[in-house]
Amino acid sequence: MRRGRRIALDVGDARIGVASCDPDGILATPVETVPGRDTAAALRRLAAIVAEYEPIEVVVGLPRSLNGTEGPAAAKVRSFAQSVAKVITPVPVRLVDERMTTVSATQGLRASGVTSKKGRSVIDQVAAVIILQSALETERVSGKAPGEGVEVVI
Repeated sequence: MRRGRRIALDVGDARIGVASCDPDGILATPVETVPGRDTAAALRRLAAIVAEYEPIEVVVGLPRSLNGTEGPAAAKVRSFAQSVAKVITPVPVRLVDERMTTVSATQGLRASGVTSKKGRSVIDQVAAVIILQSALETERVSGKAPGEGVEVVI
């Protein structure tokens, strides 16, 4: 397992959940929810978070359908991941499967008594935590970086 902090992003149309882990990759924790409608402002905020946390990589959840195919949401996330990669280079960006993370986050919060109205911004952070924990577990088991790398196209 590579040593170093990682950042995970759960990218949605309205919000981007952000999570981070400790340098040993043991525990993922929520960081914040970044408003996502203004892409330029979101990219500036994400670049600032990356500068502050100094991660070895940024992991972005890639929404696939249950059968593994990619639809319009995945295309949007791929495009956004490209934009993130450009503004945070040389920090690598990786896309990892995020099927069911928002559903899991919503169910977990509901079980702990958080209402959907109160929990909207928190759901995105919890989904990012789930994405990061999954990526860390994948790397622990396989010994390889999770998901697929995003090439920086200038």
